[in-house]
Amino acid sequence: MFYREAGDFKVSYEQDSQTFPIKFDRYRYYLVLLIAFLVIPFTINDYWASAILLPFLIYSIAAIGLNILVGYAGQVSLGTGGFMAVGAYACYKLMTAFPEVSMFVHVVLAGGITALVCVLFGLPSLRIKGFYLAVATLAAQFFLVWVFNRVPWFYNYSASGQINAPERDVFGIIITGPNAPAWATYLFCLVFLTICAIVARNLTRGTVGRSWMAIRDMDIAAEIIGVNPLKAKLTAFAVSGFFIGISGALFFALYLGAVEVGEAFGITKSFQVLFMVIIGGLGSIFGSFAGAAFLVLLPVILKVVGVDVLGWPTDIVAHFQLVIVGALIVLFLIVEPHGLAQLWRVAKEKLRLWPFPH
Repeated sequence: MFYREAGDFKVSYEQDSQTFPIKFDRYRYYLVLLIAFLVIPFTINDYWASAILLPFLIYSIAAIGLNILVGYAGQVSLGTGGFMAVGAYACYKLMTAFPEVSMFVHVVLAGGITALVCVLFGLPSLRIKGFYLAVATLAAQFFLVWVFNRVPWFYNYSASGQINAPERDVFGIIITGPNAPAWATYLFCLVFLTICAIVARNLTRGTVGRSWMAIRDMDIAAEIIGVNPLKAKLTAFAVSGFFIGISGALFFALYLGAVEVGEAFGITKSFQVLFMVIIGGLGSIFGSFAGAAFLVLLPVILKVVGVDVLGWPTDIVAHFQLVIVGALIVLFLIVEPHGLAQLWRVAKEKLRLWPFPH
């Protein structure tokens, strides 16, 4: 009744292999995009932008990038925070060196620079994997944060060591700086998230994505059937780094505005994005959205319920949040390793047959 495929016929291979072959799914996603682009910008305020919408959009891009590397290619990475810092500092240097260039170009170039750095640190994946690769990417995290702290050129020799986003506009509308309207920054991030999600969805369904999954499942067998492990692993690091670099640039320029690398892009950031991928679901683009939404909404809901309604101290609520996240990670790893995305798939399967017994 609620979710049916009856009467949804395919008459060509193109129709059967499209991104959303079920008509109900297509209309649902079109509706979500319609609301996101044409309704929310007219109703958004500063609180909703800073507390929920901007973090969700930016973390979703980072989660998609990490999910490509960890979920689809099976290459464990703990350096997400450092790679986000590369995107942020690359964007800052481009914004200050080329103020006349469009902000779109700055963000894309920052993603490209991060992709190159990510490939460089991904080279050990050709010889090591699993725990040892995780340690190598963790070393990259600490090394990148140390470099951005110790080399004054990256923060333009500022006495405070901070980087501050200069005011920039797109089509005459300010999108960075304290005077940027909430709807403009929201739309700018939404455009990048939409493009990244479409690109990631098509990549993971094509030849490149199949080679990633073959390497993830059994690299020796994949190499025997013709998959090039060098190309597969390095393209996974490159695409992942590109998305993570874009998220770092947006996180710095449009969300925070001023950044100190140790506080904004420390090891906590790497684990936060990794938890989004684990809770949302490894190997799922939808899971990246679900995990980002969960970890962005959780502190907001706990604050409203714990502090505003129940009157608990703020520090107790903050510790309670860590307990919930840790318990959920253990629960999902044991009970449902594929996360919220798998729960959504199961719910859709049950809706297909409801109200009949199954």
